[in-house]
Amino acid sequence: MPRNPLTRRHFMVGTGAVTTALALGPGGTATAAPAAPVAPADPAVAAVAAAAMKAPRRPALHPFPLRSVTLLDSPFRANMRRTCAYMLFVDTDRLLHTFRTNVGLPSTAEPCGGWESPTLLLRGHTTGHLLSGLALAHANTGDEAYAAKARLIVAALAECQAASPAAGFAPGYLSAFPEQVFDQLEAGGKPWAPYYTLHKIMAGLLDCHQLVGSAQALDVLNGMAAWAERRTAALPYETMQSALKVEFGGMNDVLTRLHLATGDPVPLRTARRFDHEEVLGPLADGRDELAGRHANTEIPKIVGAVHAYEATGEERYLRLAEYFWHTVVRDHSYVIGGNSNQEFFGPPGEIVSRLSEDTCENCNSYNMLKLGRQLFLHDPGTAAYMDHYEWTLLNQMLGEQDPDSSHGHVTYYTGLWAGSQRQPKGGLGSAPGSYSGDYDNFSCDHGTALETQTKFADTIYAHTRDALYVNLFIPSEVRWNGVTLRQETRYPDEERIRLTVTAGGGRFALKVRVPGWLDQKASVRVNGRAAHADTRPGRYLTIERHWRTGDTVELTLPMALTRRPAPDNPQVQAVTYGPVVLAGAYGDVESPTIPALDPASLRRVPGDQVEFTAVAEGVQVPLLPFHRVHHQRYNVYFAVPPRPRPARETARFTLDGGSGADATGTFPAATLAGGARWASDGVELDGVDGHVALPPGLITGLSELTLTAWVRVDTLTNSARVFDLGFHKSTYVFLTPRTGSGRARAALKISGMDGEDVIDAPGPLPQGRWTHVALTLAGGGAGLDTVRTGGGTGVLYVDGAEAGRNDALVMSPLLLGATTRNYLGRSQNATHPYLHGAVDDFRVFNRALSPAEIGALARV
Repeated sequence: MPRNPLTRRHFMVGTGAVTTALALGPGGTATAAPAAPVAPADPAVAAVAAAAMKAPRRPALHPFPLRSVTLLDSPFRANMRRTCAYMLFVDTDRLLHTFRTNVGLPSTAEPCGGWESPTLLLRGHTTGHLLSGLALAHANTGDEAYAAKARLIVAALAECQAASPAAGFAPGYLSAFPEQVFDQLEAGGKPWAPYYTLHKIMAGLLDCHQLVGSAQALDVLNGMAAWAERRTAALPYETMQSALKVEFGGMNDVLTRLHLATGDPVPLRTARRFDHEEVLGPLADGRDELAGRHANTEIPKIVGAVHAYEATGEERYLRLAEYFWHTVVRDHSYVIGGNSNQEFFGPPGEIVSRLSEDTCENCNSYNMLKLGRQLFLHDPGTAAYMDHYEWTLLNQMLGEQDPDSSHGHVTYYTGLWAGSQRQPKGGLGSAPGSYSGDYDNFSCDHGTALETQTKFADTIYAHTRDALYVNLFIPSEVRWNGVTLRQETRYPDEERIRLTVTAGGGRFALKVRVPGWLDQKASVRVNGRAAHADTRPGRYLTIERHWRTGDTVELTLPMALTRRPAPDNPQVQAVTYGPVVLAGAYGDVESPTIPALDPASLRRVPGDQVEFTAVAEGVQVPLLPFHRVHHQRYNVYFAVPPRPRPARETARFTLDGGSGADATGTFPAATLAGGARWASDGVELDGVDGHVALPPGLITGLSELTLTAWVRVDTLTNSARVFDLGFHKSTYVFLTPRTGSGRARAALKISGMDGEDVIDAPGPLPQGRWTHVALTLAGGGAGLDTVRTGGGTGVLYVDGAEAGRNDALVMSPLLLGATTRNYLGRSQNATHPYLHGAVDDFRVFNRALSPAEIGALARV
């Protein structure tokens, strides 16, 4: 599979997100006993597993040890301090309570709540994250307090592991829940992610071994790895693959990293049993089959695939990981860099049609950054990896933490529906956007934040033998080969980055990322003079020279205001300035739907921080960098109404003479599906699966519209459809002959909106005869002088006469976008019945027709 670096065009107009392109220390010897080789049943998998082992592939770039990089004052350092304060504060005995009681050891500690509750199967995962966070904090700061707490936890876990056999568990088993959960998993059950929790504990132990120097952590980890080897070696291939349908975190990742750290081949053999071919196979073939998959179940598998490439040299692992990263960033990511709605991937390009308060789970981005970082280390020529890394770090991960919390509480999701908010804490099942607490939450995002917020220093710089890379613009110092380089900047509040050699010197190449979001070249000066370097966006500029103490490099990155259209609705856009997404700060004001923005009203507010204002829905609103908007409602996406266009009929499917052609010549032909068949006067629908599939994009960019059709309803069934144009069962405009209340109804909705806008007739559509139906929608002015998307009018006509009206529509048809699933006789909702009857002459107009015009159409 060829590499697939993203172009600057993708960066500007793709998903609206930025889409541009360990060193492991020595360890001891593992003690796991050998086991029989894996024998996959699937021929394709067997071919991969049977391939001769190739030489391990070390990354082309090397990250700096955390001890070599010091964060200077910045929002990143402030976030890290808050998280570090929490890690020193949290009571380890409370976290260890369920580990101890699980193996019969005494504990008088108060149990934790949330996901660490004694009744929840994910209990124990936070302890693993805490170990990683403590190890990262110690490695970066050198503060022994973090190492001491990590060692204390490791010792307690070792005690629990030693007590496992007496509690009836297999040697090496370590968890806060009984081993019998794995029996359920292997029998085909779906317990809540037991391997996921083990992965977090194992990863924490590995981090403690490598970053704190804990030999005991490696001993405990080796015991867990040996347990996993014995357990999985006994399973047939099909049983193991079935078990992998339940979220298992990064078991393949941590086991492969253990192999890379120790050289023991057994953990690698175990790791390869966690190759989930149902996911890896399509990716290896270059197929995007992610829709409907739980995002953070899949992303860690791909992170592990990169390490599998490093361990085995098998190109398949690297290529599928590259394909996955590019696909997710380009086709499945929101403007802030995160992905997923309600934790699941949707079809490619569906962004506005899948907005909610539950978008962008923070764990997803945590793992995507790990993946992008590792891919960049193998392919430093693709600056897109670091462009996305920086964009997501600035616009999502930095803002996941509550700046008013001394303990760095974080949100689970970063909601992007209109009027979402990040607000004070809640426990398990609390409102979206709620911050975590000290002991009553412990969600997966609470856990990953302990790592995200303590390892900002790990990706700012990287190096080869003779080149120093500057990847991120975060105030910091790096020490390398006797040279100290200091980075000073207020980026992204200013365009200038200053690099100074404060100690040492020598000849090497300094490589600095020129972000892909730039729409012009950067400028660079060395010691005050313009330097000759390639400063085009989306690559690394190179300055090679003999460096001396006092040498300076000044990079200027011209920032511009940019509107980024969403792929599924170009009239819905996000506003960015340089690398930051701007959000409308709305205080306590709720937004019932996506507000309309007047682009001509955008103004920069004078000052030393990025701030703009704009007029939205007739009101001036502050636009702030999204990561700074806390404790209030916000809007990230705005509707931008199109310029006025001549009134016209935009589509007409007469459905006569066996042809589905659009008589206007604008769109491809409609096609028949299921039991639909051509008749002399339209299309007959069998009520079983027959329907007409209309082409996509019929109503794109229309702030008002009219939909008309002739329909014959032979059988009245609730929730059947005359027409239904949308993306899925939460984003649509439809007409049904009868609802459960006995009325014909037209309705429209966009995902994220509470309820739906409805226009009801007094009764159902007539049965057994041809009826003309029409729906007009006008969501306010279409011109930029009267910018509105809500408060419009919808009118339903039956046989040319008004049958229903709603003068208070919340949303505008403009928000529906380039609908991809457009039907006659079929609903977006697969549980609804198909229409039994016939349809004919479906038309779309780009304006709301008058009653007289509707009456004339009904008489044709």
